[in-house]
Amino acid sequence: MRWPDGVACPTCKSKDVSFLSTRRLWKCKNNHAKRQFSIKVGSIFEDSPLPLDKWLVAMWLIVNCKNGISSYEVGRDLRVTQQTAWFMMHRIRKAMQRGSFEKFGGSGPVEADETFIGGLARNMHRDKRAIKIHGTGGAGKELVVGLLDRETGKVRVSHVKNRKRHTLHEQVKSYVASGAELFTDELASYTGLGKDYVHKFVNHAETYVKGNVHTNGIENFWSLLKRGIKGTYVSVEPFHLFRYLDEQAFRYNERKHENGDAGRFAEAAGSIFGRRLTYNELTGKDAIPTT
Repeated sequence: MRWPDGVACPTCKSKDVSFLSTRRLWKCKNNHAKRQFSIKVGSIFEDSPLPLDKWLVAMWLIVNCKNGISSYEVGRDLRVTQQTAWFMMHRIRKAMQRGSFEKFGGSGPVEADETFIGGLARNMHRDKRAIKIHGTGGAGKELVVGLLDRETGKVRVSHVKNRKRHTLHEQVKSYVASGAELFTDELASYTGLGKDYVHKFVNHAETYVKGNVHTNGIENFWSLLKRGIKGTYVSVEPFHLFRYLDEQAFRYNERKHENGDAGRFAEAAGSIFGRRLTYNELTGKDAIPTT
């Protein structure tokens, strides 16, 4: 996957390399600082002391478990610590991120909806509830906006700050082609999108389906997402929420892969290069100023 045309030096791209069988490394014959390298260099595996047989098993598990898999279970299966498994899984989620300049709505309607992610107030300890819950509705929870293209069956999800008009309009215009059919609920923040889209909405106080106008597809994705978060991960910090969204969106978008589980695994494995994630970056320590 990495070198379809032969092994090349990650630093200078030269193919004039030799293999050091005693160390299981390659060596570039050009004279520069990083002459020796392995296949891990520049990938999510870089600088990891764990062998690839553990990494690839962990990737298979997270890519193919419909509701996700906890770091505790991965740690037990691979015989590594829970913290190591947690770090591994976030690095694999990095490979599951998908970005595309192609917008939804090229040949079919697009559903847009939003949901709140967070624990129920009645299940919180009184002291924790006093800190997190201020006001009503989605107070103390995180907001996620989702778009589903009915033609392709794929979703895009984003963690956003609020559901005000500017925020939701920005999400729709960033990922949905102008002129497409757009189906939403009756939320007032979607008002005004009719200028750029064929905007139709359904009033959930009256009905959930009006002809082919509904948001049942994206709401089905919300049920899968929340089942994974509440049932498998239990508690997700807002700082990391986008990573769990990437994970669930990847599995959902690749659920009908023609090669099944192996195909999903290959899709993730093909994206491990050029996506290194350090522990300091993951935990936010890189953002803390030093004195």
